[in-house]
Amino acid sequence: MLRRSIFPFLGGTALLIAVAAPAVVPAKVPAYLQTALSAPGRPADAQALDAGRKPAEVLAFLGLKPGMAAADIMTGSGYWAEIMANAVGPRGKVTAFEPAQFYNDPEEQKVWKALTARRSDIEFVRYPFEAFTAGDRRFDAVMINLNYHDLYWESAKYGIPRTDPQAFLKQLYAAVKPGGVVGVIDHAGPAGDTRAIVDKLHRIDPAVVKADFAAVGFTLEAESPLLANPADDHEKLVFDPAVRGKTDRFLYRFRKPR
Repeated sequence: MLRRSIFPFLGGTALLIAVAAPAVVPAKVPAYLQTALSAPGRPADAQALDAGRKPAEVLAFLGLKPGMAAADIMTGSGYWAEIMANAVGPRGKVTAFEPAQFYNDPEEQKVWKALTARRSDIEFVRYPFEAFTAGDRRFDAVMINLNYHDLYWESAKYGIPRTDPQAFLKQLYAAVKPGGVVGVIDHAGPAGDTRAIVDKLHRIDPAVVKADFAAVGFTLEAESPLLANPADDHEKLVFDPAVRGKTDRFLYRFRKPR
């Protein structure tokens, strides 16, 4: 599967009722994050995405700092993993996870060969899409960019079986250090049958994400309008030329309690 063409790159409700509304926190960008963007070696096609993705502001919002252990899940072309590795520096460590099913396409293999050759400081891990695990790794910060919704997607064509989002999140919860954070960016979608909406639009209702994370113990600490676009039509497929790269995206910071 060509992830760079398929993806722009990929019961807890009651628990939320008793929780105060999360703060909307402006992102202040420290110098080391700006430096992470301008570090030599980042591909030109990755740099071209910076204006729309606002990576320095996003990572400031998540609180990524030098020396941290961080992860990028469903890393795709490694866009976030490279920036995060530049930011955490030599005292930190970034692990980039990619589903094994996404290595099957020859073009994807070329991307990965170039990425792994260029960034020997990043640990690259393959895992079955439907059976994520981080092993004994523990993270201060995790990025899930534009692909949490795919846990509700299945495709015989691409070898993606029906996946249990709660099983994924339980493994993720175990992999995050107490006090650690998970950043989720995704395309905002309408309410309804989540699997049907994901299959049709590759979007997800933000309330579903909040409920899913709450159900395994994460706290929604803050959300940001940084990537919002009120003009986006939530009923359009995210790959529609009219909205591609300009979708209404929510940005959440979940924290694992200490």
